[in-house]
Amino acid sequence: MVTDTEGYVHIIEYLTEHLSLFENANNSNSGETVMEVIEQELSEQIILVCSQNEDLTFNQRNMIIREVDSIVYDLEEILSAVVNNAVSDKQRVFLKEFATLIKNLFDTEIHHLPH
Repeated sequence: MVTDTEGYVHIIEYLTEHLSLFENANNSNSGETVMEVIEQELSEQIILVCSQNEDLTFNQRNMIIREVDSIVYDLEEILSAVVNNAVSDKQRVFLKEFATLIKNLFDTEIHHLPH
């Protein structure tokens, strides 16, 4: 649905272009890890996707959840060295923006689903 699109490739390229944001990051006192913020931000965006598209079938919603699991796996692979580090404010802002891009990609693909 989403992970096999050109748009997803571009979003992953966008992430890799900004990997320096995750290198030598200042320690944060937030107590949250990079992975926790990824999961939180993606969850919020996917809840929005589903609530804004009430006509999605049960199977379509399950497909979206499977896609999100795949995206989280990809992010874990790309950011494997830092997923357990405390998140910095700049990283949090980037991850929120990244999750919004993922939501936009889902929004686009949902409009191509058969109704």
